[in-house]
Amino acid sequence: QVQLVESGGGLVQPGGSLRLSCVASGLTFSSYAMSWYRQAPGKERELVAGSSNYGDSTTYEDSVKGRFTISRDNAKNTVYLQMNSLKPEDTAVYYCNAKFFVYRYWGQGTQVTVSS
Repeated sequence: QVQLVESGGGLVQPGGSLRLSCVASGLTFSSYAMSWYRQAPGKERELVAGSSNYGDSTTYEDSVKGRFTISRDNAKNTVYLQMNSLKPEDTAVYYCNAKFFVYRYWGQGTQVTVSS
């Protein structure tokens, strides 16, 4: 049974930082591309950042470039999202996603709220 468990969300002031973690189990982690998505109230889920299976290729949504960094530790079956210079518009539920060909799995999400 595949499980993706996110952690690290919370309430942070504008300009602050958070690091999200997603621990995967039940799959061959190094075979999967890993991504972070987010969904704000009333909006569609959007891709925030993605990493190839060995982390040698990454992609970012334009609004987070230079502020967010995705990384992974295949030995720990974990993908991270370091979020710096957070803005109120970054407020959303953040989801971890694992993808390998037709196989796709989601975590339960972790809330990030940026507010003073």
